[in-house]
Amino acid sequence: MNRQDFPILSREVYGRPLVYLDNAATTQKPRCVIDAMTDEYLNVNANVHRGVHYLSQQATDLHEQARETVRRFINARSTSEVIFTRGTTESINLVASTFSQAFLREGDEVILTEMEHHSNIVPWQLEQMRASFGERRATLSHGTGDTLRARVPFVVKVCPITDEGRLDMEAFQRLFTPRTRLVSCTAVSNVLGTANPVSDIVRIAHAHDVPVLIDAAQAAPHMPLDVQALDCDFLAFSGHKIYGPTGIGVLYGKESWLDRLPPYMGGGEMIGTVSFEHTTFNSLPYKFEAGTPDYVASTGLARALDYVSAIGMEQIAAYEKALTSYAREQLLQIPGMRIFGPSDDAVVSFLVGDIHHFDLGTLLDRLGIAVRTGHHCAEPLMHRLGIEGTVRASFALYNTREEVDALVAGIDRVRSMF
Repeated sequence: MNRQDFPILSREVYGRPLVYLDNAATTQKPRCVIDAMTDEYLNVNANVHRGVHYLSQQATDLHEQARETVRRFINARSTSEVIFTRGTTESINLVASTFSQAFLREGDEVILTEMEHHSNIVPWQLEQMRASFGERRATLSHGTGDTLRARVPFVVKVCPITDEGRLDMEAFQRLFTPRTRLVSCTAVSNVLGTANPVSDIVRIAHAHDVPVLIDAAQAAPHMPLDVQALDCDFLAFSGHKIYGPTGIGVLYGKESWLDRLPPYMGGGEMIGTVSFEHTTFNSLPYKFEAGTPDYVASTGLARALDYVSAIGMEQIAAYEKALTSYAREQLLQIPGMRIFGPSDDAVVSFLVGDIHHFDLGTLLDRLGIAVRTGHHCAEPLMHRLGIEGTVRASFALYNTREEVDALVAGIDRVRSMF
């Protein structure tokens, strides 16, 4: 890897060299991704799947080659199991909506964890709200009187975490009942950097005949993914967190499950035949890809996956693990430093003394150091930790020890001001 592959890393902010440590929010893009997308817009721009002309066929080939690249990257069995979405959020919403519609009934249960991103909490609550609205409407239409007490057809159960920031696996096993229908959990916490025991989670769930959805948004850039080895039923990740473009993501699903789920959106491409009386649906994966896809972004995603694959995901994981360990060691030398979670992954979340996380992040920014502050779309986790938010430094394959040293020096300088 050459840092010069990433043009933005050579710029300055406030007259200082940019130290970009906000990679858990989004990564910077290598020139090969930018060039591939530019070339497609300049030379191969045409709608995919629909046209008989040369450009359309060429664009379609690039789009489907990108799907094959994703298949190889996660080791899916078939490209029929690879659905392009706008990102992890849409992927989880797709499963929450279609799975709830097809399989969840009153009294059924979905298991989440205390460390989930809002994107793996709110979609399930929305489905509860929709079901609740349906119950109120049904109650009103049948004239049974009490429209205020809305029944919720399914229940969300939450696996707690330990004080060390890891899942309580004994508590997790106790959550299962005959009414448990799905487990949906993150592979890596975007706040604590905890790498969850996904294989164990899947094994335990499958022992109860319960499928598992894995949020791999924070895992995909930092470690190898093998959906067949994990045996997960669904897995989601985003392009922009793995050096690809925004607005593109992936939902992997076992074909046996995807065949049983209803379409998520209606429109072009996802249909077989349409009349005003009856509609049939396309085969996988197109049943879940209504409308014109972002075929240029899929090419960019493929180039990004090729880029990290050429380096080697094992090599990336080893480098980032060493860099994160170094960062923890150096940060813990700062008086008043509190680090939250084990930082198994390339994330360190912290607070320093009584300095508000927003103040610390703002002043670091004036030193050219980009970090993230706030609750990181994980408010329930913040409540569990008893804090409002943290400062989060998150690393990527292009970060260096010198940048960690700059972060530590910057925090020391800010601390001296307070």
